[in-house]
Amino acid sequence: MRHPFRRKNASPRLIPFYIVAVLGVILANPTGVGLGFGLALASTGLALRAWGAGHLVKTDALVVSGPYAHLRHPLYAGTLLIGLGFGAVAGVAGLVVVVAFFLPVFVGYYAPYKERVESERLEARYGDTYREYHGGVRGFVPRLAAWAPPEGSSGAAVQVWSRQRFLDNDEHGTLLGVAAGFGILVCRAACA
Repeated sequence: MRHPFRRKNASPRLIPFYIVAVLGVILANPTGVGLGFGLALASTGLALRAWGAGHLVKTDALVVSGPYAHLRHPLYAGTLLIGLGFGAVAGVAGLVVVVAFFLPVFVGYYAPYKERVESERLEARYGDTYREYHGGVRGFVPRLAAWAPPEGSSGAAVQVWSRQRFLDNDEHGTLLGVAAGFGILVCRAACA
């Protein structure tokens, strides 16, 4: 098993996010209702990320199974839910930090940037199959019926969820980080 924390997470460009996270914990005023609601949001986000990571074969295939049959960016959608969950747990101040900083950066910069870069790479590699997938599956709003590649499409891969892929995609690091963050907030609520 690879180390759960990826080197790219130590990038200096992420320092502002870590500062905001620490500020959110310092300003947090968790309540029972906030913990329940936030934990539900974050758990949903973690489950979506885990489901996606267990299907994802980065660059080697256009995965169209599991959550990818319903939305193009389940890992990013899961991250959004986790962020909102932390904001809900942290109380009004935490929610303000999430809404004022995390959401604008995520929705205004990060998600569009990743969409552009990934779409260009996948379209160059998979051509018409990716264009059909992109046209049939929204980025963040899931479709109810699973998308399936048209007959004769090439390059689309249907994967069965795999624990090994989950680990290879370093998703256990996300799980550990979120658990640690919630542990701190639960301790803050219990000590209050």
